[in-house]
Amino acid sequence: MTQTTEAVCLKADALELERGERLLFTGLTFEAPAGTLVRLAGANGTGKTSLLRLLTGLMQPDAGEILYKGEPIRTLKEHLNGVKDDLSAIENVRIAARMGNIIAKNEELVDALEKVGLGDFIEHTTGELSQGQRRRVALARLFVSLSKPVWVLDEPFTALDVASVANLAAAVAEHVKAGGIVIYTTHQEVEMNLPPERMKTVDVSSFAPGKRVRGEGQHA
Repeated sequence: MTQTTEAVCLKADALELERGERLLFTGLTFEAPAGTLVRLAGANGTGKTSLLRLLTGLMQPDAGEILYKGEPIRTLKEHLNGVKDDLSAIENVRIAARMGNIIAKNEELVDALEKVGLGDFIEHTTGELSQGQRRRVALARLFVSLSKPVWVLDEPFTALDVASVANLAAAVAEHVKAGGIVIYTTHQEVEMNLPPERMKTVDVSSFAPGKRVRGEGQHA
């Protein structure tokens, strides 16, 4: 990581979001300082994926603000583009690295794809791959984009084999230890090699209308 830990913090401040005339959550607030793993919890339909979209700037809240290093994220343009179907798996990973100002060697790109179980699909265009394999291409980009301080991941362990789950969990833990921030959802229990003080759970359902907010979260 190039930033000092004091310089990096992601904060959700009193977020409110309505979808389809239904208020999903209100007053949703939490902070993720550098070196923090945040798991978003809550039942299906409580707004976890919508919150991830807010955190990446793909949606805007109806109220509240999301700040990164003290600046509203709507003014920042640091998000990775989606996977391109007309490019091969390795080309997608190479472009992601270049967007992060990283010139990765070919063997590093191959290694990233092998870590998510795509070693046999390196030259296949992503349009030829299954939806699960396309998700793996997107995850492979993490292994060559370690300098990006914030990772926002929606069900990242879905459709991964045991070895790939272990590889991704290790990458997430190392990113957090290096001062990065990871915010994710998952229905799987995956062990992270991190001390409890580095891990936080934010229960999105506790910010539903009429629910008593229990605070920012609790240690996972």
